Amino acid sequence: MNGPMQPENPGEETGLRRPLIPHGVPIRVVGDVHGDAKAFAYAAATDRFVVQLGDLVDYGPDSASVLELMFRLIDEGRGLFLLGNHDFKLARALAGQHVYMTPILAETLRALGPELRSRALVEFLRAPAWLRHEGALFVHGGFHPAMLANEAPAIDLRRPDGPLSRALYGEPTGRTQQDGFPERSLSWVDRIPSGMTVYCGHDRRSTDGRPYRRSGMGGGTAVFLDTGASKGGHLSWIDLPAQ
Repeated sequence: MNGPMQPENPGEETGLRRPLIPHGVPIRVVGDVHGDAKAFAYAAATDRFVVQLGDLVDYGPDSASVLELMFRLIDEGRGLFLLGNHDFKLARALAGQHVYMTPILAETLRALGPELRSRALVEFLRAPAWLRHEGALFVHGGFHPAMLANEAPAIDLRRPDGPLSRALYGEPTGRTQQDGFPERSLSWVDRIPSGMTVYCGHDRRSTDGRPYRRSGMGGGTAVFLDTGASKGGHLSWIDLPAQ
């Protein structure tokens, strides 16, 4: 790539309007897609409002088609997505920042034409890192109590810390798993307040192919929808009734 497509940290300067979930509509919550365009097309074939929990890209065979479908849902007012860590890394690469170029990311970049690259950067920068709606909170990685009092900030492509880091990456323990990926704690589930459900992806916690549900000591609940799409599993979604 020949330099940045935007200012050094475009999220601080563009003031892009964040998408919101319409009130009073039934919702379909979709887990990590990771380039599985065929499965995402099935999930999106609904009259419900689609809330996708991030990690649209990488691993799967057709990240470009996944992005095109997601942007079509946005244009038609039928859906939005939360920013995932893979989307965040792709945004940094598209903005011309130095990133560790894995073969997976390189393949995603090769699949995106100029127009799709430009649109993707715009949408990644305006995608919420977390979003509250009725008694639910939608986020990619994990919950932080500060999310209850604050709207998600403008995306800082240089310094994802605090609640933004939790939203993208969950809560690392500082240890590394046998597969080389960071080990992540679920202690944040105990800090979800009573009556709230956090819908998230990122952690593949399911043991039976279905979304994993965990209750916390504070009375709240976390529902993990990453069931391994494009990574040996499949895409999962949950339908929520209109409130």
